Amino acid sequence: MKILLVNDDGILAPGIRTLAEELKNAGHKITIVAPDSERSAASHSLSIRKELIVKKIAENEYAVSGTPVDCSVIALQKILTEPVDLIISGINAGQNMGEDVLYSGTVGAAMEAALLGNRAIAVSINSYKNQRFEVAAYWMRKLLDLGIDKQAEAFGVLNINIPNLPLEEIKGIRLTRTGHRKYYNFVKIIKENEDGFVYEVGGDIPVWDNETGTDAEAVNNGYISLTPLGFELTRSETFPRILNWLEENELLQLER
Repeated sequence: MKILLVNDDGILAPGIRTLAEELKNAGHKITIVAPDSERSAASHSLSIRKELIVKKIAENEYAVSGTPVDCSVIALQKILTEPVDLIISGINAGQNMGEDVLYSGTVGAAMEAALLGNRAIAVSINSYKNQRFEVAAYWMRKLLDLGIDKQAEAFGVLNINIPNLPLEEIKGIRLTRTGHRKYYNFVKIIKENEDGFVYEVGGDIPVWDNETGTDAEAVNNGYISLTPLGFELTRSETFPRILNWLEENELLQLER
């Protein structure tokens, strides 16, 4: 299978390197196009009308001075000389669950690939340190062997979060929806200088609502979460209430 790997942790990050090695050993043809430095929380941002440098650092490996989404666009529209079968974004160092999918450069890069008509998967491991990337890479190889790429579809992403556990302790896979989390101390004052305060945005490790059926509940209980994501953000269940408000205020058809 011809696979494009992207990420938001940077081209030298251990997650993408471990995944690339695992998939190459399984016989897949791998191309890596990734940021030249960490671009976490870049979401779906593009470097509009900015010059981007693309450096070939090895055979089929390219470092881009842009965002994860830039990497997907440049790879799919300029670097690759033939179509790929699948785009995988990751393995990200840290979970991408719940509301974090809106901030995630990992998910953003995969979603851009999907919007361009490709099958795409985002994969993350649920820890910010001492990650067992080899376990996550093993599972990605196994899932590819079982045909998970056929479960992905254009205009949508399969978002996979893997517990940071030994291989033998992972209990299985759960099909999930996105959960909810809270960050405390989200904005911190680091120091004060002559210009005012210096702030840092990020917060403490999030606290997850372990509601049944969510990605967080699955991962926190030792299961891999598999969450299909789409770009359709319309809240159609609110239509009746808002339509009633429009009618009450005679806004559906203005008098001329």
